[in-house]
Amino acid sequence: MLTLSVIIITLNEEANLPRCLESVKWADELVVADTGSVDRTLEIAKECGAKTIQLQWKGFGEAKQRALEAASCDWVLSLDADEVVSERLRAEIQNLLTSDPPPFDGYSIPRRSMFLGHWMSHGGWYPDYVLRLFKREKGRFEDRKVHESLSLTGRAGRLEGELLHYSDPDLEHYLKKMNRYTSLSAQELQERGKVASLADVLFRPMATFWKIYLFKGGFLDGLYGFLLALFSSVHVVTKYVKLWLLSRNAE
Repeated sequence: MLTLSVIIITLNEEANLPRCLESVKWADELVVADTGSVDRTLEIAKECGAKTIQLQWKGFGEAKQRALEAASCDWVLSLDADEVVSERLRAEIQNLLTSDPPPFDGYSIPRRSMFLGHWMSHGGWYPDYVLRLFKREKGRFEDRKVHESLSLTGRAGRLEGELLHYSDPDLEHYLKKMNRYTSLSAQELQERGKVASLADVLFRPMATFWKIYLFKGGFLDGLYGFLLALFSSVHVVTKYVKLWLLSRNAE
């Protein structure tokens, strides 16, 4: 049977990490790469038998790549600390690892995410396929500050079991995360030579709202779908205003 490493990057995740690790306790190896937690995150990881490494924060992409390099099993499952492997997904992965060999080099997993305590079913949030399970030697994470992606050498298939994402349990959490992510995105855009225009600030947010609410069926999630589209547009305008401010300060 093929072996599996689960890699997780963390920063002050004592509230989420126990639930995440409990859902993958069946894996052969757990790797937690911490980026400077000051709560019980590292203690919880060690109590659960995870291999822990401590990193200086330089972005999501580099942190996940360092976690991948610390893994030693045949296959790797990459998770965020606020994600949980469902029972169906666990059974599917375990069954896959008994194949000789599995038909693909990596697999995308349908992810169901929570917004303000509500599980979303539309608006582009479900099914949100993410490439997370792969042969260790076939994957590498792109060096990006945020919205990192996995580069796979080989063919990718799809699984059916869900990955549950407890992403935004309440508004305070959403706004705090939005502030961090928009800052990282603006910094990354600036490093790539992007300069914010008036069109970015005026029209991109509106396009985002209608894409999520209308074209991707966000309205089918009722009030939550409307709020998701609204706050997603706020996310976009905040990112480009921050980029404009960065450019102005650089001048």
